[in-house]
Amino acid sequence: MSEGRDTTPSVDADATADLLAWHDRVVAAHDDEFEAAKELVTRLGAHYVREGDDGDHGDDGDEGGAGRAEFGFWTPELLDEGVPEEAVALELLTPVDGIDYEALGAGDAGDADESGAEIEVHRDRLPVERNGAYHWVAVSDVRAGTRDRFGAFYRLVYETDDGLETVADPLAYSVPFGAFAPAELYDWDSLDESRADREYFERLGTEEERVATTEDDGLPRVDPANAMVEIHPGTATADGTLGGLARQYETVGEKLRSGEELTPAERNFVGYDGIQLMPVEPLTENREFADYWREQSADGDANGGGAGDGDGSPEDETLTVEVDRPDMINWGYDIVVSAYSATNPGVLETGRPDELVDFIAACHNLSEPIKVVFDVALGHADNRGAELLNDYFFEGPGMYGKHLHYKHPVVRAILLELQRRRMDYGADGIRVDGAQDFTYYDPGPDENVHDDEFLAEMDEVTQEVAGTEYRPWMVYEDGRPWPREDWELASSYRALIEQHPHAFQWSPITFAHNTPALLTFWATKWWRVKEVCEFGSQWLTGVANHDTIRRGTQIDPTVEFNQSPVNPYLGEDYPETLDNAYNNPASSMFFYCFSPGVPMDFIHANMRAPWGFIRDTDSVWNVKVVSDESKFLYWQVREEQFESDDHFHRVKDLGFGSKDELLKFMNALSAAVKSTDYDLDVMAGMLSAMDQPLGDDLSAEDLEQYAYAWMQDIHDFANLAHWHDSQDDERTAFDLSVREFRHERPWLRADVDFEGDEYYGYRHPTEGTVLYYGFRVSPDGDEQLLFAANMEGVPVTVSPQVLQEEMPDVPTDGWEVALAAPGVSAGEEVELANAQAVVWRREP
Repeated sequence: MSEGRDTTPSVDADATADLLAWHDRVVAAHDDEFEAAKELVTRLGAHYVREGDDGDHGDDGDEGGAGRAEFGFWTPELLDEGVPEEAVALELLTPVDGIDYEALGAGDAGDADESGAEIEVHRDRLPVERNGAYHWVAVSDVRAGTRDRFGAFYRLVYETDDGLETVADPLAYSVPFGAFAPAELYDWDSLDESRADREYFERLGTEEERVATTEDDGLPRVDPANAMVEIHPGTATADGTLGGLARQYETVGEKLRSGEELTPAERNFVGYDGIQLMPVEPLTENREFADYWREQSADGDANGGGAGDGDGSPEDETLTVEVDRPDMINWGYDIVVSAYSATNPGVLETGRPDELVDFIAACHNLSEPIKVVFDVALGHADNRGAELLNDYFFEGPGMYGKHLHYKHPVVRAILLELQRRRMDYGADGIRVDGAQDFTYYDPGPDENVHDDEFLAEMDEVTQEVAGTEYRPWMVYEDGRPWPREDWELASSYRALIEQHPHAFQWSPITFAHNTPALLTFWATKWWRVKEVCEFGSQWLTGVANHDTIRRGTQIDPTVEFNQSPVNPYLGEDYPETLDNAYNNPASSMFFYCFSPGVPMDFIHANMRAPWGFIRDTDSVWNVKVVSDESKFLYWQVREEQFESDDHFHRVKDLGFGSKDELLKFMNALSAAVKSTDYDLDVMAGMLSAMDQPLGDDLSAEDLEQYAYAWMQDIHDFANLAHWHDSQDDERTAFDLSVREFRHERPWLRADVDFEGDEYYGYRHPTEGTVLYYGFRVSPDGDEQLLFAANMEGVPVTVSPQVLQEEMPDVPTDGWEVALAAPGVSAGEEVELANAQAVVWRREP
């Protein structure tokens, strides 16, 4: 459908003057630059002014029409470069016709030749006003995007002796063609007003609230979940989108309301009142791939037009742009920070940020609402972030790319504003990724120190959704003093809980470096398990998450030097061993039926589906990253799966005909990386000499293409849609019953009262079995639970009488089995095989 336009965007001089006056008032009102910046940044970016918000939209001011917008940019680099004000302009690129986003192809490994579509945009350039290091302008008759249409794209441009330069908006709400393309003006108010869960937010802090909150400094703070699951949107559904995930939960909700039975696969998604969503912010992009936005030509001079005048550029100037739907493969943590307030278009099937809101609403509108926790990764920026952000954003190089300059007052304020805008999509909680990485250089001790003041500022950020202001559930991942060599021993995982008593952290059992597939894991980790029991009430627990499973797949199962052997009790082969290591009755029942904290699962572990590191956004380290995953084939791929026509299309097209042949090459690739210090040319020569299907004259480019093929195949292989039909009915029903057990007893989150009536422990000497046991009592004293689990080892017989030998004060009469692992007979005396558990209950 033709969008057309009846009017041409133009500068609203009065509204621009109001912006400048407001800027001056803010600066005058604050002696502290950071405090002033916190207020100024709220109006940076592009804001569509709805009718009644001090703006007159005229006849076209309705939702989605052409109305007024305000634009603000912080551009100190232009002052440094001596760019005159008159050389700077706001460029608007308004689509001539509608964009059928869902019809756009997504290129394979960035190949846009087969998928690109051409669109035409009207181009207008309007002058802006400079105030200090900021540029401002208010524009009339500009189109904003909504759920049903695309708005004008925009960026700042300025003339130099070398040609036209552009400045991206770091605080954009919508970037449908990625962070490296122009941002889209979006009607944020329409998104908030049309959300299907407004009542959920309107009830927060009232007697009718649908989720519990606790008053915190005059505002409701969302209470923690009882049980949570981590989900990667790009592989969770066949669509690999937030829209697909929303439909998944809408379908589940309809079935639950109608009493229809869930499929075994659907059970894996429910029984939780919390979802931790892996990051869904705009990502870096591979330099070697075609851009998703490629400007082709213009009616007239493509680089001309200057800053324009108050009436805008000529109305008939159009620009042809070739576009693709972004298809980056990534866990989500390789962010560029710019446009962090938007949503990664790689997980949007429509290109509309409303998909994220729809997913959240689907969770909130279930008969038993599910809280949504955002994974906020503002502890670093990918190196390509330097192409989009000015140098003031960065302190220098960092472990994951660029180290952000948290001490710069404006940068600090922008990062907090990005967090606020991100969370205002309607999240209930925030998980701060890698909180130990928020550091700054202190020249006194000549070292980086933790910026706990900034983390405290993050904790102070409030959300406003559907007119309700609230505070989110705060969760930190913090392993300080990581990366110090002794961090696994030295980290308390409590530093931020001690500073913020309402906050939670990932526990030492949950943090990345855990390998339950190895023999003696549950014995050697007992000291950490003991900590969970004694003071884990504000920890997230559980062993399965995106990091730990990857860590498991990196183990070389053929080598026992410096590591325990693979646990032989867990499975007949490596894939079965890994599946059972991260999803088994004993560990699940320990975390859900006995231990303190908030247990968290990973959806891929629930589904017994493959999972590994997936990323095609790095043109420098992609071959090395693939070599690090060389043991994936041992742990995650069965012979019949490789042979299936459903999997590994690309590496098969390269000539690999069997899993053994591919495994041999992967091991050689890994060895070549280590022996050459990652010299691709030398590696290619070494690998050319071996018998492999890629040829006897390999180049660095050949290795890079192989790496991309591997990453795309693993991304497809990990998609949960492939594994729905293989779900075991008994196992998934049991897993759900374990989660329901926890929901019925939220009091289990409290620490074990080991100085009172409660017990925890493990039997020693082990005599071949790591037997965990414990005794919990409800706060009212009306229910007692007795727990026993064979965490690893040979079968063991347990009963209340046997456990009394370990816990002398525990009664032995009146017990009945409340929950038992599949295969365990109900009774007072039971035999527990490896990874089996039982919990008895009694009423005193």
